[in-house]
Amino acid sequence: MKRLILSLAAACVLLAAQAQNIATYSLKSCLEQGLLNNYSLRITHNEEQISKNNATLANAGALPTIDLTGGYQATLNNTDSHLRATGETEKSRNVFDQTVDLGIDLNWTLFDGFNISTTYQQLKLLREQGETNTRIALEDFIASLAAEYYNFVQQKIRMKNLLYAVQLSKERLRIVEARYHIGNFSRLDYQQAKVDFNADSAQYMKQQELLHTSRINLNELMGNENVDQLIMTRDSLIDVNASLDFDELWNATLAVNASLLKADQNTVLAQMDYKKVNSRNYPYVRLNAGYGYTFNKYDVNNYDRRNNFGFNGGVTIGFNLFDGNRRRERRNAAIAVKNARLQRDELELTLRADLSNLWQAYRNNLEMLNLERQNLIAAKDNHDIAMERYMLGDLSGIEMREAQKSLLDAEERILTAEYNTKLCEISLLQISGKVTKYLE
Repeated sequence: MKRLILSLAAACVLLAAQAQNIATYSLKSCLEQGLLNNYSLRITHNEEQISKNNATLANAGALPTIDLTGGYQATLNNTDSHLRATGETEKSRNVFDQTVDLGIDLNWTLFDGFNISTTYQQLKLLREQGETNTRIALEDFIASLAAEYYNFVQQKIRMKNLLYAVQLSKERLRIVEARYHIGNFSRLDYQQAKVDFNADSAQYMKQQELLHTSRINLNELMGNENVDQLIMTRDSLIDVNASLDFDELWNATLAVNASLLKADQNTVLAQMDYKKVNSRNYPYVRLNAGYGYTFNKYDVNNYDRRNNFGFNGGVTIGFNLFDGNRRRERRNAAIAVKNARLQRDELELTLRADLSNLWQAYRNNLEMLNLERQNLIAAKDNHDIAMERYMLGDLSGIEMREAQKSLLDAEERILTAEYNTKLCEISLLQISGKVTKYLE
């Protein structure tokens, strides 16, 4: 037992010594560091950059293509030519002809039934959707880190409460042991006090593990290379915002929720796909032009060599009369537009349900928190009275333990209500697009 007491004391001294050498983080500083270092956010930002790079006229097919070509061809022939007039046969052996050609060609689709312009609009919208995806990832990250930050604060408070429980059990064990030796308490009282002390000590040691896990998770979210880095939080309590308004949250959700914005963008993209299918009902106009040079060298001919160079150009106008798939693709594109609208409406309904459920949980937890704070005052008074009676010998060890347990349970219920309320607050702000307020 003495060894256990010494180990607990040493752990407390070690933690206090380490705390003097580490920086203190606020929620804002944790978020700022995480926004710079978190790997998932960096990947999402790179994907956004790809969508920006794709939003060009060239990628939409609006710019011409220019090709530089060159070639060389040689032939080696043996020829027998029969002359009709004389009936003689002329023979040519090992005739070596050569051709060299160079050229630059331009091909440009001037009009493609609005397909090119629609594709360019799609690419620009995909660029905006890349920004929306980054915003969704950012808000998810802020919500996750804020929840873990307050979980870390919760675990620290719980550890402090459990340490207080160990101290109470230790004091009770000291009293029982002293009176046991003078005969005022039985061995049963002494053994029960020792069991309670060991149980509280074991729970305290288990809480150290939970606190360590939360610290590792927080370091991981912040992108710290050393996930074992010690962390001190500026907040020692969970500050609950009790002034949220449901109507304001819902109006903000309809106006700025990133998931709704993405759903609207998906609807417009589906409409553009439908427009692209219909663009095949229009003719297309293509321009081609070029400049070429050709050199021919002949072994047997009236000329031994020839040079050709000059411009060429033309315009092609066409119209696709039938391809067999246009009607099917148009119908499917129209259905895709309807589905995109339905998915958007379904998402709005889901967000309304989530917001309503979270709001109910938020209000209930606030009421529970107020109730538990009143219970804590009563539990503290009850514990103080019980301790006085226990010191006078008017209260049994079991009754004293019950008073102690009631106090610890009241503290635990308050802590749980505070954390649950905070989680509801974070979720409500995330749905309404206001979770970035934690960066202010």
